[in-house]
Amino acid sequence: MIKAQTIDTLKSFYNLMEQTREVRFDIVNQLLAFNSAPKGQYNALQSALRSLEMCLKEEHKATFKIDGSEDIDVDLTYEITELKKDIYYLENGEDKFMSYLESVHPNFSSHVQNGVALLKGKHFNCFITDRDGTTNNYCGRYRSSVQSIYNAVFVTRFAKNAASNPIIITSAPLKDIGIVNVSTIPDKVIVYAASKGREFIDLAGTRKNYPIDDQKQQLIGRLNQELSQLIKDPAYEKFSMIGSGLQLKFGQTTIARQDINGAIPEDKSNTFLALVKNIVKKLDPAGENFRIEDTGLDIEIILTISDEKAGLKDFDKADAVKYLDKELNLGMGKGPHLICGDTGSDVPMLEAAMEKTADTWSVFVTRNPELAERVKAVCPNALTVPEPDMLISILNQLAIPM
Repeated sequence: MIKAQTIDTLKSFYNLMEQTREVRFDIVNQLLAFNSAPKGQYNALQSALRSLEMCLKEEHKATFKIDGSEDIDVDLTYEITELKKDIYYLENGEDKFMSYLESVHPNFSSHVQNGVALLKGKHFNCFITDRDGTTNNYCGRYRSSVQSIYNAVFVTRFAKNAASNPIIITSAPLKDIGIVNVSTIPDKVIVYAASKGREFIDLAGTRKNYPIDDQKQQLIGRLNQELSQLIKDPAYEKFSMIGSGLQLKFGQTTIARQDINGAIPEDKSNTFLALVKNIVKKLDPAGENFRIEDTGLDIEIILTISDEKAGLKDFDKADAVKYLDKELNLGMGKGPHLICGDTGSDVPMLEAAMEKTADTWSVFVTRNPELAERVKAVCPNALTVPEPDMLISILNQLAIPM
């Protein structure tokens, strides 16, 4: 049971959000099984919302302590907004909730109707989607991006009723802290393919991973050990607490150097970037085993793989689709498939599916006209919507018998 509490440190904030994950997971299971949830669990969400609202200094902005001396400003828009949506959903029911989404998102109904019209009547062999920014509203910190109740209910319905092989491919790790820790979908409903698809949990609950050369595995193990030791230093601990934090993925490691609010002074962020690059250079002086991608927010350190055409390359989501097709016996030569994403890094998933069959359909969540054109050029049966809430509402309507 969650009680209203004082939240003044980043660790206590994350602890509260972990508690909401457990409550939401239970509620989703209750709703799907019995179409109702115990009042005590509903009250727990209200207590969590009050706890967050009590620590605000201005609209959706709070300041938390990282340690005994350093503060960090945090935007709680995602956490507060999604809790409010869940409470409204539980209080008022689904029909009124859809009207609520329509009032929040301009042109909501028209986008949903266009998506349903494009995809209605299909049962998809494979539903392959990204998570953050695609099916899930974007959050500036992965550890607190707990999936909302309504979102999990909508996605679960679609996964169970309209797709034979539902798969989420994410760049995040599987666990600790990974997609399993922030998802509230019931167990064994969807395949979680993490670390860009290099590791996955199938519908039977079995965990498997992409084969990695022993030497490369040892190298990334040493890298992870050095980075884990680095963030124990009080001067660098904050980089494990902001944004993506430290994510020890399979075949890839991510460490944040900044968050979306620019909470870290630029000179300190750049110093940390240089420090991480030096660690990688020491472990891989010839640059044969690691690639570094600096997004400005995250430092992505990626193990290379060998490719007959490209030589050494990063493992991308096209590689993930091909790997999962083989490991899970997806039979992707036969569609229809539905592929969903929100960035250019998701387009390779779509390209890989199109190579298997032209009976591939797509919905991307983006306001970027260049990305929309790129998606349409790859897949003629594609449309774009500007909000994840629109995509999951399309999925929900497709899962409900007309």
